[in-house]
Amino acid sequence: MPEPDSFLVSGGSGGIGGAVCERLALRGFTPVVGYCRNRQAAEIVATRTGGIVLELDLTSNSSIDLACAKLAARESNVAGLVLAVSPPPSIGPFGNITAEDMMRQWQVNVMGPQLLLAGLVRHCFRKTKSGSVVGVLTRAMGTGIGTAASNMGAYVIAKYGLAGVLAALAADYSWLRVSSVSPGYTETPMLSVFDERFLASQRARQPFQTPDDVAQQIVEAALGTQHEGPSSFVKSTSFHSTKVWS
Repeated sequence: MPEPDSFLVSGGSGGIGGAVCERLALRGFTPVVGYCRNRQAAEIVATRTGGIVLELDLTSNSSIDLACAKLAARESNVAGLVLAVSPPPSIGPFGNITAEDMMRQWQVNVMGPQLLLAGLVRHCFRKTKSGSVVGVLTRAMGTGIGTAASNMGAYVIAKYGLAGVLAALAADYSWLRVSSVSPGYTETPMLSVFDERFLASQRARQPFQTPDDVAQQIVEAALGTQHEGPSSFVKSTSFHSTKVWS
């Protein structure tokens, strides 16, 4: 009996990533729980969902290459990728963005995902000329709702970079399903970087999302079944290839 299709989730041991793994398992996929340092947390998610763990450090080219090779060697088909991992934002004004913070965000949100996607296309997706990729962006970008959030400069810049990676991927591989979701404030440990008074004021304006709320939108985007309900806090976007005529 063939193995179920697998789905790689970067940051699969985190709050949103773990919830995505659970929802993918309910849809019959084998979650591949990508982790960087916390193997124990990844193993807990894998045990709970019937998945497998995979070391994946998006700041390391060798780690990305090895992860792609391991996935290619598996008998099961790799159906897709969810890019759910990101460093938390460093809170401060635009003029105080450091080179270290900018590089850290850029490696995990832009450079690493580009290399990972190139490897997955080459070793996994191209075999069947199919695959689904979902990038987790953020409402802090301000796309479609007005201005970007202040004091999260490096994080917002890097998320725009990830949107560019997804757009370029869709342009070159029209047979891939490429989409993104842009959640707002979500009840995960990432909120610890914010002042509690600020969080209280934001919660008073609108309830925060749960990881499962976001995971539902991610899996719906991945499988092409997304819908915008009246209480949805998550914006979804699909990327399409466009032929350029010279």
